[in-house]
Amino acid sequence: MSDTKAIPETPIHWFEIPCEDLERAANFYETLLETKLMRATFGDPMAIFPYANGGTGGTLVKRSRRKPGPNGTMVYLNCNGRLDKVIERVGGAGGLMLLPKTAIEGGNGFYACLRDTEGNHVGLHSV
Repeated sequence: MSDTKAIPETPIHWFEIPCEDLERAANFYETLLETKLMRATFGDPMAIFPYANGGTGGTLVKRSRRKPGPNGTMVYLNCNGRLDKVIERVGGAGGLMLLPKTAIEGGNGFYACLRDTEGNHVGLHSV
């Protein structure tokens, strides 16, 4: 690409995590991240993760055509310096840790992976 104006600030604009039971999934992520998701319906029922203007947004979405599971897109949620506390809440919220807190080479923080209440594999990241 020669036109730098065409390069986005972030490669992710929006993400969707599929779920079978929207309330169960929303409660899981609200407990895990200690935040409130906004319920809405835009064609499909969803629960939207909070994000600032210009930030990357995303949602849990109940869709019949997209099923949750371990082989879909991997999303890493920002734990913003709270990775240890978030990991501590995974089991109590109904999830399962798949990969413990792991250092990223080069001083790029830490990550961990979990299975949520819907069977999705989701990453957690913090610097």
